[in-house]
Amino acid sequence: MTEVLIIGGTSDIALACAHFFAKHRFNIQLAGRDVEYLGRIKADLEIRYEISCRIYYFEAIDFESHKELIDNLGVFPDITIWAVGYLGDQERAQRLWSESLQIIQVNFCAAVSVLNRVAELYEHEQRGTIVGISSVAGDRGRSSNYLYGASKSALSAYLSGLRQRLSKCRVHVVSVKPGFVRTKMTSDLKLPRALTAVPNTVAKCIYLAVKRKKNVVYVKSEWRYIMCLIKNIPETIFKNLRL
Repeated sequence: MTEVLIIGGTSDIALACAHFFAKHRFNIQLAGRDVEYLGRIKADLEIRYEISCRIYYFEAIDFESHKELIDNLGVFPDITIWAVGYLGDQERAQRLWSESLQIIQVNFCAAVSVLNRVAELYEHEQRGTIVGISSVAGDRGRSSNYLYGASKSALSAYLSGLRQRLSKCRVHVVSVKPGFVRTKMTSDLKLPRALTAVPNTVAKCIYLAVKRKKNVVYVKSEWRYIMCLIKNIPETIFKNLRL
């Protein structure tokens, strides 16, 4: 049975992915900070879908532990999904370097730390799929969230380079850009209903992207055209807009 490792396993999107892949007869591995909560998820997945589920402790900014985690997985996964994210507070980050650093480390540095090792092992095996959940916020910096956007832009560039490198050894890399998603992380934000997805929709998109070997996917197709428009606004006009 195919194994799927989901890193950031307690997020709403990660849990939706766990249920969606388990429903389609994939064994699940979940890595996250709240091992007690993951234990309850494990029991539910195994009973509900009759699959195997393993859980691991994972701390995004404990970089020294990342190689050990990947090297000591019970069964090495066929698919690795990076579902870690930290929106942070833009205004606070403008004042405090510690908040800026947290945003950058969680969204980008941790991904590189983990996925570098996963990529190395997949390259050796000449197989595997990496899914990185980035963001439309990384398509162009905007004053409302440019620190988060910058970290996601870096992640998108990293995934693009990784995809080009690993394509030569039958390893596929998928970049997923969900746009607005109704999760715990965005619960205090007023989001436009027409442009906002739910975690189950994101999970289905990821599953289909893996199955169809897509490269870059926008969960709601409208975002592809919106961000194309935003990216092509001349800078002299763009800097005077409120976005």
